[in-house]
Amino acid sequence: MSKQEKLLSKLLNRQASFTWQELIVLLHGLGYRKIEGQGSRAKFDNGNPKAMINLHRPHPGNELKAYIKRQVIENLKAGGLI
Repeated sequence: MSKQEKLLSKLLNRQASFTWQELIVLLHGLGYRKIEGQGSRAKFDNGNPKAMINLHRPHPGNELKAYIKRQVIENLKAGGLI
């Protein structure tokens, strides 16, 4: 199982914690590039408008909240990546 597959499996596991850095590695591996916004805002773009992901970086911690994980999963499904 590749690192990308392990990260995707971890993201899809509702019980597992998932960090911001893990998200960046996963999305980069899926062809996304990170675009910094104002403050804690970040966009991830892979050239497909349906698959654009807009997020706030978690703070003060580094772990993604459950609603952010759901949003990322929904966007990846809409873009046909999972």
